[in-house]
Amino acid sequence: MARFFKYHSLADVAADAARLGLDLTFSEDLSPLFRPVTIANRRVGNSLCIQPMEGCDGTLDGGPDELTLRRYQRFGAGGAKLIWGEAAAVVEEGRATPRQLWLNERNVASFARIVQTCRAAHRAEIGDDADLLIGLQLTHSGRYSYPRAILACRDPLLDPRSVADRKTGRLVGPEDSVLGDRGLGKLVSHYVTAAKLARAAGFDFVDIKQCHRYLLNEVLASKWNDGRYGGNYENRTRLAREILAAVRAEVPDLILGTRLSVFDGIPYQKNENTGDGEPCFWRGQRLTCWGTRDDDPLQPDVNEPIRWIGEMRELGVALVNVTMGNPYASPHIIRPFETPPPDGYESPEHPLIGVDRHIRLTGEIQQRFPDLPVVGSGYSYLQEFFPNAGAANIRTGRVTFVGIGRGSLAQPDFARQLREHGKLDRKRVCRTFSYCTALMRSKHNALGQFATGCPPFDKETYGPIWQEAIGKKS
Repeated sequence: MARFFKYHSLADVAADAARLGLDLTFSEDLSPLFRPVTIANRRVGNSLCIQPMEGCDGTLDGGPDELTLRRYQRFGAGGAKLIWGEAAAVVEEGRATPRQLWLNERNVASFARIVQTCRAAHRAEIGDDADLLIGLQLTHSGRYSYPRAILACRDPLLDPRSVADRKTGRLVGPEDSVLGDRGLGKLVSHYVTAAKLARAAGFDFVDIKQCHRYLLNEVLASKWNDGRYGGNYENRTRLAREILAAVRAEVPDLILGTRLSVFDGIPYQKNENTGDGEPCFWRGQRLTCWGTRDDDPLQPDVNEPIRWIGEMRELGVALVNVTMGNPYASPHIIRPFETPPPDGYESPEHPLIGVDRHIRLTGEIQQRFPDLPVVGSGYSYLQEFFPNAGAANIRTGRVTFVGIGRGSLAQPDFARQLREHGKLDRKRVCRTFSYCTALMRSKHNALGQFATGCPPFDKETYGPIWQEAIGKKS
């Protein structure tokens, strides 16, 4: 079991990055993290973003529960000025778990409590919340929907590991799993309804989620589908284009954002002898990948993502959050880790290579669109050194916002720590041990899903949940 993070100083990280031939730069001056940013005429007070972190702790009817509100209270009090709220399904059958948020007319008032709780905590701890921006992801989980996979297209590499009824384990056939043109087209109105409800609840922006191989990302990759939403580039971007245009027309005062995968890659599997991740055999397959070279799907090709971002800007998108990979099939790409989740594999590459991939591809997007606010991902693996990398990237124009995901569960007040002390509290730095992912994968309780958080650094709340989860497994 390889261990990579052995760094005691910033110089150690920089030296290892240089040894690996990576273009990672660092700055001792952290002031760029506190530069204000303008998004659609709204002033955002600093350049730190809390990424959308699902707590899997909603009520069975889709509303936020006590732990959901606690999380946003902690985020609001933490000092980051861009709070990118987690995924909320636009239809019940598009939820990824029975406890994923689902925004609908019956629970919109409870979603308003998320915004109210977050803002009240921010005012109490930080002061003025006029420069705080809070958003909500709107999603359909597609092939990862609960209880039944709902596909935009067939994928020979992903289908064997994802196309099954979650309750029976039965492999779902083409006739009852692929939506087709009519089913996909009907989703436009559901996104519009959800966007209206998000605005009514007080959210400042919505994210039309197009990442991590959920439904809209899969449509972008459906190169071999026939019909209105598959095949050529125009067809593959049609559904998201229709959604964005409709939301813009119906809710013109709502800021539009998107979290976009710019590199899908292909699934990885565990080598049974070594435990390391290795790419699934792909030669001869009709690959359904977005932002990926057709002749070598281990390598990115961001030409189409860049083209699509340019077109989305014309549709009114004012904020782009760059990400990549598939949390179920290539977790080392989306979130470079030190310890794999229990259903995963050992990292097939040094995690710094994954961090560099995130920063490099995000930099390509940002430098192509220098006046577009872009959020970068993949920073949590750098642990206490992420602020130094983020500050360097902002200063050199490689990103606008530094986004922190897992690290925000361990230390939600990271922005306040940096502002007040110039460094993180080392006793609460995320070590990427994948406890949060392990809880997210744990579904063996009466609700069908354990709540997820950070057991090591939020022990009072999540320690008992962790013990229950591992106790029931044993």
